[in-house]
Amino acid sequence: MSRFVLTLAAIAVISIAPEARQAVSIDTMMATPFPTDLISAPTGGAIAWVSSNSGVHNILIADPTPGTGPLAGRTDHKWRAVTNYTGDDGLWITEPGFTSDAKMIVYVRGDGANRQGESPNPAQLQEGTDQAVFAVPVAGGTPKRLGPGSGVVASPKGQRVAWVSRGQIWSVDLATADAPARLVNARGSASGISWSPDGSMLAFTSGRGTHSYIGVFTLASKELRYVDPSLDRDGNAVWSPDGSRIAWIRQGAAPRAPMFSPRREVDEPWSLRVADVKTGMAKQVWKADAGYGSAFQAVVADSQLYWGAGDRLVFPWEKDGWLHLYSVPASGGKVGSGDSSGGKATLLTPGHFEVEYVNITPDRAHMIYNSNQDDIDKRHIWSVAIDGSSKPARNALKSSGSEWQPVVTSDGNIAAMHADGQVPPHVMVIWPDGNAHSLLENMLPPTFAATALVAPQPVMITATDGMQIHAQLFMPKDLKAGEKRPALIFFHGGSRRQMLLGWHYNYYYRNAYAMNQWLASQGYIVLAVNYRSGIGYGLEFREALNYGASGGAEFNDVMGAGLYLKNRADVDPARIGLWGGSYGGYLTAMGLSRASDLFAAGVDFHGVHDWNQGIKTFVPDYNVLDDPDFSRKAFEASPMARVDTWKSPVLLIHGDDDRNVSFIESINLITALRKRNVEVEQLVFPDEVHDFLRHANWVRGYKATAEFFNRRLKPQANATQNQPRF
Repeated sequence: MSRFVLTLAAIAVISIAPEARQAVSIDTMMATPFPTDLISAPTGGAIAWVSSNSGVHNILIADPTPGTGPLAGRTDHKWRAVTNYTGDDGLWITEPGFTSDAKMIVYVRGDGANRQGESPNPAQLQEGTDQAVFAVPVAGGTPKRLGPGSGVVASPKGQRVAWVSRGQIWSVDLATADAPARLVNARGSASGISWSPDGSMLAFTSGRGTHSYIGVFTLASKELRYVDPSLDRDGNAVWSPDGSRIAWIRQGAAPRAPMFSPRREVDEPWSLRVADVKTGMAKQVWKADAGYGSAFQAVVADSQLYWGAGDRLVFPWEKDGWLHLYSVPASGGKVGSGDSSGGKATLLTPGHFEVEYVNITPDRAHMIYNSNQDDIDKRHIWSVAIDGSSKPARNALKSSGSEWQPVVTSDGNIAAMHADGQVPPHVMVIWPDGNAHSLLENMLPPTFAATALVAPQPVMITATDGMQIHAQLFMPKDLKAGEKRPALIFFHGGSRRQMLLGWHYNYYYRNAYAMNQWLASQGYIVLAVNYRSGIGYGLEFREALNYGASGGAEFNDVMGAGLYLKNRADVDPARIGLWGGSYGGYLTAMGLSRASDLFAAGVDFHGVHDWNQGIKTFVPDYNVLDDPDFSRKAFEASPMARVDTWKSPVLLIHGDDDRNVSFIESINLITALRKRNVEVEQLVFPDEVHDFLRHANWVRGYKATAEFFNRRLKPQANATQNQPRF
């Protein structure tokens, strides 16, 4: 059995304030720190992550020390801050990484510029907010700004790092006093930097708009070569352990299906290619079959392709309609899954579930990942042998919640994120003996009361076209027999998302989960709907026919959710509201525009209201005249197409530097609703982007949402009681 497969685990007791100390508060729940970007040091056993706490973002680290008392015989971990930023300034930290000697951490601070070259600045800072790469000593000290850019990657040898700035690759050796300099001078836009094992070369993707190449740059000679260039799209380069070969993914250059419409298969399936670095000779070693899985679908990981032990390549594939891991000999296999002299593409993770957050173990013999296997609305950690010699094995952490983003530490532990229905996301360390402890000490607000939160219940609803839809139900604790309460339906964004039975691993939806808990504490029955075109339930559900711009089929799920609540004995059918953001804002607007007789009010955070405008935001050269039939169908699937039947009041919330859903979407909607005398309220955040960068804006938006619903859906006698203000 693999040493990375756990056989026993127990979470240490987490100190949480008792319920009596504090009622549920959105301020307190939003003040719980949110961890992300968990990484392990190459030596020494340390782990580090980014902690976002009330809008203040810093890198934390936990060093292993010998445990005492109950931890005797194990390593103990206590966190400390490596950076000391202050203020809710909207400058997030991403892409942390250790240098090869584990003495420095490099990272990116700030978001990228929009098409006008403007960096987001929702806090109206006067000193500038350009996205930049930094380095900070692990032992502590002042971070050093290396230069503008992102995509920073540390070399596996020495202290050299490389990153991308305005499409070009820059680099610096942190061990010298040299200034950063452009490393590669090339056409196109570079991305996906990958160092060779000895640090002497790097590979990258050179984007050219209609196509892309794999570039290989040799530092000593300053030689740049493009490996096996073609008319297609190449990317996700990975080196062989000895650095002699390179593998990558090739996708056909044919035009793709319009955005926000089904893409179940493509004419030219994607493939894997391997090249000899010295000679440049390349060959196809595997190609996806036609049909399901012919269109590439990515997993959440630093790489989509791994070079494992036994000279095998590991990759994601949806051959059977579920996103799984496969491996194939790097020497080559038959096109598809058959036999050849090179062997066979092996399914590593069989079953009706989906793989996420993939990582490879240090010995390259196993993949470690989280999935919803055997627990469709949660996440748990699994591992599997790369050669397929054993079945996937779940670690023995028998928690009631979810675990995600596992990493293997250099001293043999597993670190991961954990949360359940009451305890918010936090980092935990799982020892080889199967026990585990969390790193929550001194992190939660003193007024946070986990036991005051409700446990969401899994329910199935039937869409009006018969499809079965997963959802989570939040019931108020003070609900009495015979009462009829107002109810709210929440729609996540994406739409490639899945709400879980507990706190979420994505910051946007962690916030939404906190909001749903708060609304339940305010007396609402809340239903969070995992509508079609979301993830977690297979390719056919994600690529649902007629979804989004191709027909708006998710409206069947909106109506199914409304009728489910209307028919509950504890719901007042005259007081059902909708709320959601982004794609969830789209579905909120769809419900209000097409079924104002069922839905009494709604809150629409930066929603899509006209698919033709929504697609153009991502594809600037999109022209409705290129395919009139599609553009007509896209408009018919939009809320703007039914604005004449919109009667219910709505609160629109939007930031005017939104790069995902153009601000004009809300302007056009409010203009149309005003002409039709629909009651519209608004909350606008100047210079804010789509995923609000400032903590204060999230809190203000949520308080405005609750205040709006309290006025619109609660009896007049209660209208002045317990009203949140903003």
